[in-house]
Amino acid sequence: MRVITTKTEMRDQVRGARGSGAAAVGLVPTMGYLHEGHLSLARRARSECDLVVMSIFVNPTQFGAQEDLESYPRDLERDVAMADQAGVDVVFHPSATEMYAPGHATWVDVEGLTDHLCGASRPGHFRGVTTVVSKLFAVCEPDRAYFGGKDAQQSLVIRRMALDLDQAVEVIVCATVREPDGLAMSSRNARLTSAERAQAPAMYRALLEAEGSIGDGERDPHVIRAAVIGRLADAPSASVDYVEVVSTSDLRPVDRIDGEVLLAAAIRFGATRLIDNLLVSPPD
Repeated sequence: MRVITTKTEMRDQVRGARGSGAAAVGLVPTMGYLHEGHLSLARRARSECDLVVMSIFVNPTQFGAQEDLESYPRDLERDVAMADQAGVDVVFHPSATEMYAPGHATWVDVEGLTDHLCGASRPGHFRGVTTVVSKLFAVCEPDRAYFGGKDAQQSLVIRRMALDLDQAVEVIVCATVREPDGLAMSSRNARLTSAERAQAPAMYRALLEAEGSIGDGERDPHVIRAAVIGRLADAPSASVDYVEVVSTSDLRPVDRIDGEVLLAAAIRFGATRLIDNLLVSPPD
């Protein structure tokens, strides 16, 4: 496995592989500090692609001024070993100055889908995400790109971006990978204290209970939202950023649960902000 740090070398690697007969290139974009969720994406890419590229880049443009860019966990040596074991062919690990030239002034903005949920609570976040992913698509030239289901809004936004910009890449969203107690795997989980880690699965349990209520006939999203927030009262370190019941097409809040919806939550446990979601369809 190779570790590449420049865009020029990355392009040369992909084009050389294609010239040698690689029919499909898969990209797994990450910010590093890998966990089983990332590795499951790499293994999926390995099963479907001839060349598997994993980017490891903590993207500064998707962090707000008061967010955790400097303290975001990093361990490149560990990540490279894990990526190698998962079957990755190339790790692309550029510096911030390699990805963003001096005077960088061009941004990719997806309107509408970024107005709600994390887009509302983290202004500018998705502009940074879509810009860096668009650049990764341009540099790595993948046929397929793999993302985790935990970041449901991000996946929808990137699919919209790829469609609107005629980017020749298939965006594949894989199921959320969870710890045995249900907590969605995230690099940020490492920042939880032991007490916060013990309370964090309350978010998933609250979403599951909401799913059960919909299955039992509840159709009022306000009732569902209040039930989730109420359930989180059992976790003293939890503070709610948002809990929403939204349409899966445009991520806008629904007035009534008449079809598939996304139950989405962003909760802080102490200083660590975690997100999770469930896709829920009421029974006929």
